[in-house]
Amino acid sequence: MKKIILSFLTFLTCIILIGCGKYGEKDVVRDLTKKIEKTKSYRLVGVLEMINNEDTYAYDIDVSYESENKFRVSLKNKTNNHEQIILRNEEGIYVLTPSLNKSFKFQSEWPYNNSQSYLLQTILKDITSDKNRKFKKTEKGYVITTKVNYSNNKDLVKQNIYIDKDLNITEVHVLNDKNQVQIKTKFNKIDMKATFDKKYFTLKENMEIAVVEDNIKPVTKIEDVIYPMYIPQNTHLSNQDKITKKDGELIMLTFGGEKPFTLIQETATKEKDLLTIPMYGEPVILSGSVGAMTDSSITWIQNGIEYYLISDSITEDELLEIAKSISVMPVGK
Repeated sequence: MKKIILSFLTFLTCIILIGCGKYGEKDVVRDLTKKIEKTKSYRLVGVLEMINNEDTYAYDIDVSYESENKFRVSLKNKTNNHEQIILRNEEGIYVLTPSLNKSFKFQSEWPYNNSQSYLLQTILKDITSDKNRKFKKTEKGYVITTKVNYSNNKDLVKQNIYIDKDLNITEVHVLNDKNQVQIKTKFNKIDMKATFDKKYFTLKENMEIAVVEDNIKPVTKIEDVIYPMYIPQNTHLSNQDKITKKDGELIMLTFGGEKPFTLIQETATKEKDLLTIPMYGEPVILSGSVGAMTDSSITWIQNGIEYYLISDSITEDELLEIAKSISVMPVGK
């Protein structure tokens, strides 16, 4: 009898081990899909790094989601503690700059129209839609490699998604066609059953809370004119104008040639009342700031200076390249 029981236990152990050994790509994707689609809310806290040539720009990132498509993404620049927020609620999609009491409101399908390395829904979408994805088991869990869709940055072609044994997405590395990491997102805290206050995803609440924490002050003078390090071929600076305003300065750089564009640098002014500017474009994370991008312009705020990059003659990729090349930190007074 003992031999029969021992044989049965041995057989059962073998079955369990074989079953565990067969837990592979389809099982991981199936269970990961169930986990993300089933959740009604989550909160992810970590670090987002944007790599631009030899420079790395780091953000503390705090991501919140609640069912019915509510998203809140707080990005706090590690260098100057400047916070911006990407917000989606029932009223629309916003990029908030609380230190200036200003926000941009978008007519957009964000975040579902592009890959986003910091949102579970879009990461899952990339995984399930790529039939040629690659899968690898590791000591810590699994790595899935998929193609990506960054419509305004064609240099980004794929991503490595790191998943632990509990099916938590812990890291995402986005790479270019040279296999170089350009975006790195790492989650240090993951809460798949987070709860939020009723006002948590409202525009007013986010502006009021963030203003208290943001110590960036508007400047009134541009000490150094910032020139782009990247300029399209056969394009050159043709004119430079400086305008003194009642509460600051404005510098306009006009570039002529085959691919003309205009770059405006203006001292930012804090609004007395909340100012919301309508935009027909997309939120975009630049090297040191979150901006607003259309097919012919990019607008962003960095260190108390507002930048407006405008052109009807160059592609979105080139607009983004010019904007990213303006990496020198201006000094204001």
